[in-house]
Amino acid sequence: MQLFYTLEINSATSEFSFDKEESKHIVKVLRKKEGDILHVTNGLGFLFITEIILASEKKCTVKINSTEEYHKTDFYLHLAVAPTKMNERYEWFLEKATEIGIHEITPIICDHSERKIIKTERFDKIIQSAMKQSNQFYLPKLNNPVSFKDFINQEHSGELLIAHCEETQKRLLKEVLKPKEKYTILIGPEGDFSEKEITSAIQNKFIPVSLGNTRLRTETAAIVACHSVIFANE
Repeated sequence: MQLFYTLEINSATSEFSFDKEESKHIVKVLRKKEGDILHVTNGLGFLFITEIILASEKKCTVKINSTEEYHKTDFYLHLAVAPTKMNERYEWFLEKATEIGIHEITPIICDHSERKIIKTERFDKIIQSAMKQSNQFYLPKLNNPVSFKDFINQEHSGELLIAHCEETQKRLLKEVLKPKEKYTILIGPEGDFSEKEITSAIQNKFIPVSLGNTRLRTETAAIVACHSVIFANE
């Protein structure tokens, strides 16, 4: 199934027109025509079975033939991940985490972060593309970048975890995870969290965890954490 995405459609919609860019892609690149069926999601758990009634490169219009609603998972995963020095590595994490089934992502700026300025416009497109490619109907929430201090001082519910590399007492992530829970997991930058940040996180009720015996890159650690939570809920 080839999946299309737009937020401008809901269960009350009867007809919808794609924007010029998507219309051109559908009609000129994919060679879709009147009568063809398109599967569309709004990223909010709905799948719309639509039929093209106007195949124009400037305005491709569809009518909604039927609607299916998919329920959310009974667990929730929020990863707060420091930006990587190379944008491509963070983009790789966003793509793979979306495919695996993450729910929410927050870029956090840490003491050792080499990249302090984050532009999320491209991140949004990567997440949307990964959602469509993996045939999912919920778009992960991408929050605006925030400082580590501001993030841990926010209200967080569920289980709070921080993965770091310091030689201190930690539990293995796999020993902490339980199904049907909400998790917020902190993943640090290439230089790891500072001692001050680790102490501050623990004071704010974050539990220190280990992802294994090897030292992982930021994006790899994030994917390991993401897959571990998903696997615990299979």
